Amino acid sequence: MTARGLTALAGGYAAAAALSSLLARLLPGPPAEASAWGMIVSFPLFAGLGLWAFHARRLTHVAAVLWGAALLAGGAVLLLGVRP
Repeated sequence: MTARGLTALAGGYAAAAALSSLLARLLPGPPAEASAWGMIVSFPLFAGLGLWAFHARRLTHVAAVLWGAALLAGGAVLLLGVRP
């Protein structure tokens, strides 16, 4: 249970931060508004990922999805670079 909680907390935070950063980078419009929308989406996303982490049967699946999403979205943000 402790491993699942730590995975939900750290992995969920990493995935939510990376996915909301990617969303903010991809949204059209002014950068400040896109960043605000990314932040707004990050809170329910983090909560949903945390709830799902305790609902899923296998901890390995949870860890793979959360850390995989964090790595893929973070890599995409790095590849896209700074917003023009």
